[in-house]
Amino acid sequence: MRIIIYTGKGGVGKTSMAAATACRIAKDGKKVLVMSTDQAHSLADSFDMKISKEPTVITDNLDAMEIDTVYESEKSWGSMKDYFKSLLTLKGGSGIEVEELLVFPGLEELFSMFKILEMYECGKYDTIIVDCAPTGETLSLLKCPELLGDVMEKVLPVKRKGVKTIGPIVEKVAGVPMPKDNLFDDLEVLMDKMDRLQKLMLNKDIVSLRVVTTPEKIVISEAKRNFTCLYLYHYNVDAVIVNNIFPEKAMEGYFNAWNVHQKEGLDEIRESFSEVPKFYVGLQPQELRTLPILHKMGNSIYAETDPDNVLFKKEIYIVDKDDSSLSIYLPFAEKDEMSLEQEGREIMIGIRNERRRFPLPDIFEDHEISEAKFDEGYLKISFLK
Repeated sequence: MRIIIYTGKGGVGKTSMAAATACRIAKDGKKVLVMSTDQAHSLADSFDMKISKEPTVITDNLDAMEIDTVYESEKSWGSMKDYFKSLLTLKGGSGIEVEELLVFPGLEELFSMFKILEMYECGKYDTIIVDCAPTGETLSLLKCPELLGDVMEKVLPVKRKGVKTIGPIVEKVAGVPMPKDNLFDDLEVLMDKMDRLQKLMLNKDIVSLRVVTTPEKIVISEAKRNFTCLYLYHYNVDAVIVNNIFPEKAMEGYFNAWNVHQKEGLDEIRESFSEVPKFYVGLQPQELRTLPILHKMGNSIYAETDPDNVLFKKEIYIVDKDDSSLSIYLPFAEKDEMSLEQEGREIMIGIRNERRRFPLPDIFEDHEISEAKFDEGYLKISFLK
């Protein structure tokens, strides 16, 4: 089974590319689900038909759905939400303000991810295509399982034990309701889901991400930052889709200056993503909407390539025992924007406003960092022998 996630800056055509890919794979005889995690859904517009929060039949072998985060939230977060709501309304007050306070950052993205996990585990489809929200939301969505999983793994056992021992006293003296055991059971179910989700997302034989860009400097810069952050979180980007390339004839006369800018942008894409497969999509004479046009586009993008395959896989970690070093692939990162720290058996790498913890391989668990060098996209960390 395959999961292919399309990401990129807003307005570059992620939805159209995801829908066209789904049409192409379904035409080859595989059962496909294309789903949107973007709260501003446009998948229904692409297919020119109504799509619900559950799989909707589009055509033979192809279903589509637009995830309803409110619905998924109630399904995954209901009993826990009720408890936190009781705490917030303890001294009076209710209404929309309380509901807004209960929408913790990242939760909606996490529930979208749970829907992907659910559809994967149901085993009904050969391929799941995901049309993601714009870049920032996508990165938040992809790092949720790891960040929340770490917090819950460390905090939950302590809290559960504390509630059992001193909870009744606190409840009686302070009048604060203590969480019941079923709340911790729900949290453990949530943790288990996050663990399964994390393992799935890091399985490079199943999950691929494809970055959609256009040949414009600002968009390319965003695509490169996106690319770096995805590798920081150990996800595999197996293709870059370059959309909305203007034909030379359209660049004549008034638009001639754009021809130079587009050529520069295409050159930068070829140089920057040199190893990754690239697919070029010219500006179309009509909107990418309705099944016949999307089928045609899917065939045009991939031609003789099977889009269901893993198109590229890069070794992100390289451990050199002889040299006592660990190399991590971080394309497009800038040396002066990086930070590196070591805490026990973990190292922390920061790039701009993104931070990631890496557990050290066993052979380095008692070693300290001696030096670090960044060269040709790899951060090489050497350890004292």
